[in-house]
Amino acid sequence: MNRLLVTGAAGGLGRALRHRLAPLAQTLRLADIAPIHDPAPHEEVVTCDLADRAAVDAMVAGCDGILHLGGISVEAAFDPILQANILGLYNLYEAARRHGQPRILFASSNHTIGFYKQTERLGPDVPTRPDSLYGVSKVFGEALARMYFDKFGQETALVRIGSATPEPENHRMLGSWFSQDDFLSLIGAVFRVQTLGCPVIWGASANTGGWWDNSHLDWLGWTPQDNAEAFRAKIDARQPRPAADAAVAVYQGGVFTQYPIYQEERA
Repeated sequence: MNRLLVTGAAGGLGRALRHRLAPLAQTLRLADIAPIHDPAPHEEVVTCDLADRAAVDAMVAGCDGILHLGGISVEAAFDPILQANILGLYNLYEAARRHGQPRILFASSNHTIGFYKQTERLGPDVPTRPDSLYGVSKVFGEALARMYFDKFGQETALVRIGSATPEPENHRMLGSWFSQDDFLSLIGAVFRVQTLGCPVIWGASANTGGWWDNSHLDWLGWTPQDNAEAFRAKIDARQPRPAADAAVAVYQGGVFTQYPIYQEERA
């Protein structure tokens, strides 16, 4: 690939993956609304507000692939989610349509299905059950990507990321953890496979206690290697197990199922 665009490159996940993405493209175009420091010779830095349609169009121009990590990644009030995750994503897809339809990996979320119980194992076709306004915005993003695929042929991997941390941090993450090594190998597979389509992919490692079934992905040539179970003893020693009726022990979305609707601050 000549040029890979990475949105949200100044965020936690973008920073974690940035220096490991170099083998995927001759040039990495790193974009964020926040500052990005010390670009390497193979990196281009673009400051972009996803809600600015002209800026997004310029950001996408000349790119062969898009790793879309940008936007708001936590629960928040509706107005900022609207700007970054809904209007911003529309701007991204319109820019991609105008600039040759570079393949997209869309960082969706497990919070699209957060109200399913942890006792349930989910395939890719279950109805969404978002647990938050953030989750709703990711459901919108998946629907938008699907429409652009059906209408225009725009290929997108809809990756419902679980818990993309260096290691699982609590008992819930024993089911949802997505190691950075496994995410990196998935990114490579998405941009390498000849025909992608618009599949739902569960962004999780091969966790013994996992809740999500990726058996529909044999054609992709991706198999996660890590397992959160290796950290169970460490987590047990560090913190007590949650009560059986606690949201973090009942729902796949954990505490997101309990968050209130954030109210906008009005002058």
